[in-house]
Order: sequence, then structure tokens, then C-alpha cells
Amino acid sequence: MVRNPMRAAVTLCAAAALAAPLGTAFAAPSASSAARTQQTQDPVVVDCAGQSQIGPGAYVLACGDGNSRLVSLQWYRWDATAAVGRGTNAVNDCDPYCAAGAFHSYPVRVRLDMPTAGEQGAGQRHFTRLTLTYTDGAPEGSPRTVTYPLPG
Repeated sequence: MVRNPMRAAVTLCAAAALAAPLGTAFAAPSASSAARTQQTQDPVVVDCAGQSQIGPGAYVLACGDGNSRLVSLQWYRWDATAAVGRGTNAVNDCDPYCAAGAFHSYPVRVRLDMPTAGEQGAGQRHFTRLTLTYTDGAPEGSPRTVTYPLPG
């Protein structure tokens, strides 16, 4: 039987207030555990706006004007070392000038690779190189295989 209900309530609240920080301290993962988890995650690709993505359906190659972009992307590999897929490179011919130009579609194989080392505190691992291989024609003046550095 509780003789002083106010005293019991204050004691109970004090005990709960002291226990709450201890409970969250034990529930939180350690810094080294969080770093290990980060290092085992697959790399991302960073878009023109600095957003991280895994397996995007579209990706802008020409960040300044959007005159070259990958669309209808389908990925069949995405792991710690590379991402491989296929899609279409939509390229503006800029004829007679870019605002009046027409977009043309070229089927491509896409490979992302050279992920960052994922050093602790350096942010999320991301791919740093993109390679396109045109499978059925290429934009005028473009070789069959083109490699681009990626933002990050």
C-alpha cells in the first residue's frame, strides 16, 4: 500500500527519466558497427542534383542542358564493384541549334564502375565512371564506346 501517492509518482518519474537515456544508449549501434554497415552497402550513382540513387530508370548525362540522357534503364547487375544494364541514350542533335533540335534514340549497354573507397566519414560509396556502348548506331561523331567521369 502506498502511503504517499505524490512521493510514489515523483519516484516513478525520476526512475523513468534516468532509465530512458540508458535504454537508448544500449539500443544505439556503435560507431564502428555503423561504419561496417556503410562499407558493405552497394555504391550509388549520384545525379546532376547531387541525389544518390540505386537502379535509376533515367539518368541525365548532360547536366548543363539536358541534351543527352539515359532513359528506359533496366539494371541486371548492381553490386559492390559495378552496375550493368541497358537502356536508350536520347541525344539532341542541336540542328540548327539545341533549342530547335530533335532528340534521337540510341540503344546502349551501360556500365557503372570504379566505386569510391568508402572511407569512414567520406559519405556514401558511389560509382565514379560510366561507360556507354552503343549497340545499334551512335550519335554522329561518337565512337561505339564512350566513358564519362561521374559526379560525386
